[in-house]
Amino acid sequence: MVATRNEAKLRELSENLAALELVPLPPEVELPPEEGRTFAENALAKARAAGAASGLAAIADDSGIEARALGGRPGVRSARYAGPQASDEENLALLLRELEGAADRSVAYVCALAYVEPDGEERLFEGRCEGELATEPRGSGGFGYDPAFIPDDTGAGDRRTMAELGAAEKHAISHRGRAARELERWLEGER
Repeated sequence: MVATRNEAKLRELSENLAALELVPLPPEVELPPEEGRTFAENALAKARAAGAASGLAAIADDSGIEARALGGRPGVRSARYAGPQASDEENLALLLRELEGAADRSVAYVCALAYVEPDGEERLFEGRCEGELATEPRGSGGFGYDPAFIPDDTGAGDRRTMAELGAAEKHAISHRGRAARELERWLEGER
């Protein structure tokens, strides 16, 4: 069971966890509000709720972007940065405005991926991707802040945003891809 209703996130998790059969969250399962102070707290709360409602093992992630110049904001509020009903475009536009003219445009994507078994066993896997925020959005792939996130892992001369990378290239370096690989390694016997 995957504790998300975000289609883009579900697609990315499915692509990153190809060895697992991921069951989407049924519409009747209510997830708790993301009120944790950390990505880990939010991910665990969602995985626990999905697992309790379904009786199945559940995974959930909470992820977002942290800007060094803003003291780590938007952080856990990434999905609601411009307001509770804000679109991805509105959230990104606000972050771009707040960093306009900033000397330090360093950002990091952070993902906490929680796994909860029906017997109550819990594990947490974290992934991080460092980068820089572009001054304007580019590319049509990905979602969220991807159109302005230039990852460090593609090399100093590569100025493509996450939204300009192919899916396999993005998954190889993304925060969610890294956390998912940690989960897969653990499930394959490193328990």
